[in-house]
Amino acid sequence: MIGQPTEMRIMDLGRVQRAAVTLFATKGFAATGIRELGAEAGINSATLYHYVGSKESLLASIIRSCLDELTQSGERAMRRSADPVVQLAGLVSSHVGITAVNQLTARVAEYEMRGLTGDNRIELQTLRDEYELLFGQILERGQRVGAFDIEDLALSRLAILEMCTGVAHWYRPGGRLELEDVQRFFVSTTCKLLSVPSDELNGVEFIHEVRKLDSEPETQSSEIWGTHAQSDFVRQSEL
Repeated sequence: MIGQPTEMRIMDLGRVQRAAVTLFATKGFAATGIRELGAEAGINSATLYHYVGSKESLLASIIRSCLDELTQSGERAMRRSADPVVQLAGLVSSHVGITAVNQLTARVAEYEMRGLTGDNRIELQTLRDEYELLFGQILERGQRVGAFDIEDLALSRLAILEMCTGVAHWYRPGGRLELEDVQRFFVSTTCKLLSVPSDELNGVEFIHEVRKLDSEPETQSSEIWGTHAQSDFVRQSEL
């Protein structure tokens, strides 16, 4: 598409990413064909290749953007305080918020990394490890200074991450709970897991606005998957 304004190219890339996220989230990366992607995005295969190269390059760009957003938001949350309890609260609320606002993108980033090969896999696995290390560093320092009671650092990190990422399975905008309520609940649950006193965060503001990614479709996950999008223990009507 030589000669098109940069704004048009960016707009079309976002449209392609949203189409890809919709298909990858419902069918899986491996089962999605390049022609399907083009049809979903409303462009032909040649134009699709121009914007994104290969199907794997497209997947890599989606996962990279998601991990970059999680990392940058998490680092901003950590810089707002030197207290490990406040830092962890900010990191948890950031993760829950980004995952809830970008449900389909988050699911693709979580489950479709297996479709990456070679340098793409190495790069993005490294990015994911670096992001998860933020949780590990806070937990380690909090344990060292006596802010957290932790029996196993690695298991605690995994438990917190899995709990927060699971929001992508069931959260529904307009449901019983506002997003901020969900974020505060998850922070409270994390504190209980680490034996942090319930009043430790009184008066502390640790929730900040999160951004919707260009790759996130307008369609809600519940519209794509129906009630089966909910986990076995949470129902859409409840949240």
